[in-house]
This record gives sequence, C-alpha cells and structure tokens, in this order.
Amino acid sequence: MPLTAEQVHRLVESVVTAEGFDLEDVHVTGSTGRTDVSIVVDRDGGGELDVLADLSRQISDVLDAAPETADAAYVLEVTSPGVDRPLTLRRHWRRATGRKVSVDYVDAAGAPAHLDGRVGSVDEDAVEIVVNNRGRLSAMRVMLESVTNAVVGVDFSRPSSAELELCGLEADEIARRRQAP
Repeated sequence: MPLTAEQVHRLVESVVTAEGFDLEDVHVTGSTGRTDVSIVVDRDGGGELDVLADLSRQISDVLDAAPETADAAYVLEVTSPGVDRPLTLRRHWRRATGRKVSVDYVDAAGAPAHLDGRVGSVDEDAVEIVVNNRGRLSAMRVMLESVTNAVVGVDFSRPSSAELELCGLEADEIARRRQAP
C-alpha cells in the first residue's frame, strides 16, 4: 500500500511539535519504487539548518520504525516555508512582522483593494500594514478575514529604523535588520 500524506502527518506531528515547530504541510509524491516525502515546518525565529537537519533525523527514525512505513523506500526532505508561501494563518503574519508583503483584500465597502508594505502588529482579527510612501509612514489596518491573497516579498532594501519601529519590532531586532549584508 502506498505511503500517504495523512499517514506521515499522523506519525511525525508529535516529533515536530516537541521540537517547537508547527507542521505546516506534508506532501507525498512518487511512483513504484520511490516515494518523495516533503515536510514543511516553521516556528518563531525560523529554522536554522543544523536544527532542521536534527529534526530530519528524528523524523526519519520515526518513519523507519513505524510498521506502516518501515518497508517503504522514500526520500525525505524537511524544509521551512519558502518566501513565496501565502500568509494564510495568523501565526504566518506574526512570523512575518517587519517583512515586506503584498496584500490583496476586500475593503470595508466590498471593493477589491491592494497594499504593499511591511507587516506590523497582528491581533486576533487584523494586521497592520506599514506603508512607506516616499518617506511618509502610515499604518493601515486590514481585517484578516478580508485578505484574499498575501505573500512576503523579497526585500533587498534596508528599511528605516522608524519604519521597523512602527512595525512593532524591538530595538535589537531593528539593529540586526539595519546591519549591512
């Protein structure tokens, strides 16, 4: 019987959460003789390579020991979400605080709207998008339920300290992000 994403999810979820990660997604693809298992995890502060490598070993041990997967040949990939992952859950927004984002949403009048800015504060119902219009900073509150599409953008600029402060970042994080690459 072929390995399924649901089986893998059930088997590895406790290991992933015990290490402080959220299990974001599981993909199982392949054909006879080879199965590719891709597991996407995330946590506050992201996942450093050595931590992801250790988690990958733990997940592999769990899969190898489980009766339903013990005889399955598979290639395992444990990764963090890419920059192009849509922001769909509140925790995604929280983890993207201070990052550039492109947001499509429906405004209060029911019309489609768009904002480009940085993720500011996030609460249960809404996110603030910090917009820098030629040096003039403002924060727009967008209801999470009204968002139709939102993705983090690649950012090659160094935002101003004022912009990052308006996003709600602490002084040490602002200093880190303002350092030259």
